[in-house]
Amino acid sequence: MQGGVGNWLIMIGVIMLVVGVLVKSGLLGWFGHLPGDVTFRREGFRFYFPFTSMILISVLLSVLLSLIRRFF
Repeated sequence: MQGGVGNWLIMIGVIMLVVGVLVKSGLLGWFGHLPGDVTFRREGFRFYFPFTSMILISVLLSVLLSLIRRFF
């Protein structure tokens, strides 16, 4: 059973590494600036809520997890 947990941790680490490289290289620069992401700016105050970006992440994770569940 512990081997399964270790494999999941390695997979999560690899995914985080790939996303980190994509962010660092600038390929995900568009993320967070999608239509529907809410930004309010006033003097001395800034509010940012990435509504559309979070919906996109939710859909992608749902599809990814359903594929993983189907094949494993």
